[in-house]
Amino acid sequence: MTATRSEVKSCVVVDTSRSPYSRLAPVGVERVELNDSFWEPRLEINRRVTIPSQYEQCEATGRIDNFRRASGRKDVEFQGIYFNDSDVYKWLEAAVFSLARRPDPELNDLVDVVVDEIMAAQDVDGYLDTYFTFEKKADRWTNIRDMHELYCAGHLIQAAVAHHRATGKPELLQTAIRLSDHICETFGPEARRCAPGHEEIEMALVELYRETGCERYLRRAGFFIDQRGSKPPVIGGSPYHQDHLPFRQFHEMVGHAVRALYLNSGATDVYAETGEPALIQALDRLWQNMTTRRMYVTGGLGARHEGEAFGADFELPNDRAYTETCAAIGSVMWNWRLLALSGDARYADLMELTLYNGMLAGLSLDGKSYFYQNPLSDEGEHRRQPWFGCACCPPNVARMLASLPGYFYSVSRKGAWVHLYAAGKVTIPLPDGGELGLTQTTDYPWSGEITIDVTAAPARPISLFLRVPGWCETPSVRVNGQAHTDPLAPDSYVDLAREWRAGDRVELSLPMPVRLVESHPHLTSNTGQRTICRGPLVYCVEHADNPDTDVRDLHLTPGAPLTAEFRPDLLNGVVTIKGDGKCADRDVWQGALYRASTHGEPPLPDRPVCFTAIPYYAWANREPGPMRVWLPCA
Repeated sequence: MTATRSEVKSCVVVDTSRSPYSRLAPVGVERVELNDSFWEPRLEINRRVTIPSQYEQCEATGRIDNFRRASGRKDVEFQGIYFNDSDVYKWLEAAVFSLARRPDPELNDLVDVVVDEIMAAQDVDGYLDTYFTFEKKADRWTNIRDMHELYCAGHLIQAAVAHHRATGKPELLQTAIRLSDHICETFGPEARRCAPGHEEIEMALVELYRETGCERYLRRAGFFIDQRGSKPPVIGGSPYHQDHLPFRQFHEMVGHAVRALYLNSGATDVYAETGEPALIQALDRLWQNMTTRRMYVTGGLGARHEGEAFGADFELPNDRAYTETCAAIGSVMWNWRLLALSGDARYADLMELTLYNGMLAGLSLDGKSYFYQNPLSDEGEHRRQPWFGCACCPPNVARMLASLPGYFYSVSRKGAWVHLYAAGKVTIPLPDGGELGLTQTTDYPWSGEITIDVTAAPARPISLFLRVPGWCETPSVRVNGQAHTDPLAPDSYVDLAREWRAGDRVELSLPMPVRLVESHPHLTSNTGQRTICRGPLVYCVEHADNPDTDVRDLHLTPGAPLTAEFRPDLLNGVVTIKGDGKCADRDVWQGALYRASTHGEPPLPDRPVCFTAIPYYAWANREPGPMRVWLPCA
């Protein structure tokens, strides 16, 4: 059994503080206090509603009873899908991040119950997967491609590391260590060669290495990545499983979207520790392919329902978009790791886009129901559900929200980095001693006016890096009332280097005009259409806001003004976009599917309309009706 480090660690999401090839180190969830009107209410709903209701679902569906069955505490049949353990682990990770942010005695008691049930279910040899107990014990590790044992193990390891960082209690971490040691003895260069069918174990083992210092876990994470694309193949050789080529030869995002993003996250973690050039070269190619050919305007990923998979280049249908909520979360996880490596603002930009749009749409405003898929066009039939038989997305959303404060800031040897904007406070420990205290005041994402007050600073010069989003064309910065004269480039960080003192003030202005966005001409599903954006938010039109207009017939009027208006009474408070457009007259069709047309014929009659657009994340929270993100513009 491997010993753990003795100190209680800050509850960070990904610990790159000692990673030799990472530029940035994280700031713990417990050090960030949000008090804004956008994220903090959602984190509170997550704590008070989402996480407790998910626990009830895990109990009602037998997910926790499966652990009681495995330990012999309860005589019941196994319930649900064979990888149901992973939902409990993700729930646990969400709960402990929430506790790190804010104490909650009732939630703490639930965590203790679940941790006890997990630990009791572990076999004497370290194995832990409740599906493979009793009559199925002989089937352990016999189908690595399909049965998700390593996937479940990865989620346990991540939950155990988070639990240790949040509470300082070592017992669950020791359970994860025993399981990891069992895995390392079962698989490896001198043992059994394989790659997991559903990636997850790779980044989990790297994080366990960071928590314990045991290099065995890092080596085994690299081993699993190295096995992909083996000849002969170890798990079938299909692109669906990212097994068609060795990882270092990958050049496009293929196969099951969530699996691909988890694999890339694990490979990025391995690179942060080893610095192998071939790994980062492959990761760069994959990121370029994803963001320039295979990503929706919302940051959503995965075009095909078949295989929950990426499609071909520019294959991004709106009504059939799969865009699994877990894939959006996987994208945030990957981009957070890439950001830590480089400090490159493009990764933070994509994180922000995905958090506000592709991820957040997966959860209802009341925190009680979820989307698995997130289409960009709907006829009023797609509605959130309180749970799923395959419930990977709900606890994944919960853990992302619970850990969100840990994504706002980073630190490097030069100073502190601000990636995301929301009103609140943070105390950032600096590598060379001392702390930097900051207070953000802003109404982001509804306003781009941000004030940052310094509340504590070391007696030496350091840099404060502020992200300038790529969507902002005319940013400006003032320090203590004086304009910062160096040019500011969108999609970059402005470096404010000086000896800071308590009472210093930085004013960052990120103007948010309404923008119309068009897609690449090869993306033919959007030909002649535009989508409305403002700041980090993508907008849509929904029937509930346009009851006298069929939004399926709505056309934008080129050059017509689009105005933003804050509506505190609507959808928990949103900025809406209003504009003038036109609506095609359906009466001319008289129920026909086709009609004769001649060259040069004047356009079909239409009528002027005034429309209202809402943030995409907020759709489907009212009565059903058609929705569109992309609108014809003619």
